[in-house]
Amino acid sequence: MSPEPYYPAFTGASLIFAAGLLAALLAVVLALGLLVGRRAGRLEAERGLADRIAAEREDAVKRSRAVLGGLAAEQAAPYLPGFPADPGDLRFIGKPVDFVAFVGASGGEVREILFVEVKSGSATPSRVERSLRDAVRAGRVRWAEYRVPDPGAGTPNGAAAAKAEQSGPPRN
Repeated sequence: MSPEPYYPAFTGASLIFAAGLLAALLAVVLALGLLVGRRAGRLEAERGLADRIAAEREDAVKRSRAVLGGLAAEQAAPYLPGFPADPGDLRFIGKPVDFVAFVGASGGEVREILFVEVKSGSATPSRVERSLRDAVRAGRVRWAEYRVPDPGAGTPNGAAAAKAEQSGPPRN
């Protein structure tokens, strides 16, 4: 008879050692997986960031060109055919409206006051521009003259009360 093969018995200590070794190996694999995943995510985010930056730059250039084109059109508009006022009667304001035309002022007598907003392309009036247009159309326009106080007018603080001459609808 041949001797029986020897199979070492697993003792409690060797099982604990094997479980610890397996847990350590699993922890190393998980840590490596996390590191690789984070690195891949970072690389993908950097690629996406570069694409977003390029798109935002392109958009900024387009908007800048549109603004510059609008400014050029605004300055040239008074000299183009069909402009509603004589360039000599215009005053550039800029905000909230581009021009105020004092129609007839170059001839010595103002016949009309005209607000002119220049638009190019598909631009639309802003909220303030629309409210100004609506106020003019509704007749909510008036005249006010302000007198600067005279410092030597004899009031206790050396300044006289300002007087204002106004015409038009009453102020709300």
